[in-house]
Amino acid sequence: MISHPTRNDLKSNAKKVSIELLNSRLADAIDLALLTKQAHWNVKGPHFIAIHEMLDGFRKELDVHVDTIAERAAQLGGAALGTTQVVAETSKQKPYPTDISKTKDHIAALIDRYADAAKSVRSAIDEADEAGDADTTDIFTAYSRALDKSLWFLEAHIQESE
Repeated sequence: MISHPTRNDLKSNAKKVSIELLNSRLADAIDLALLTKQAHWNVKGPHFIAIHEMLDGFRKELDVHVDTIAERAAQLGGAALGTTQVVAETSKQKPYPTDISKTKDHIAALIDRYADAAKSVRSAIDEADEAGDADTTDIFTAYSRALDKSLWFLEAHIQESE
């Protein structure tokens, strides 16, 4: 792991744990941002414009969290690892189907992936907290809230009341 000197007084083990967590979730977040854009570009159906614009908003929010996560890794003396090669090798996201176009299929695929990402981030919250890094915990908590909100929006599209 790359390490740069820093006067950040967080214990070295906490930094090490947090940098690894941050880079793991960074890969997932970049992948989630890319697959969200994949759906945004290819969704078809009667609710096209609403879904298209909603997904664009999701992508913009993801980009903010990607930047915050990456910058935290650098602040701790590590390197942010966000190349396509690292993301392809590291992301825990399931591959996104590229042969779908119906709204319902994209929504279902996104629900699975946003739920998986949120679960991983909640685990990272606990791990960063256990390591003693409250700031990384806070970053993951904010990201978790955003993922949960996006998941709620996605699930609302399939939860019609009778």
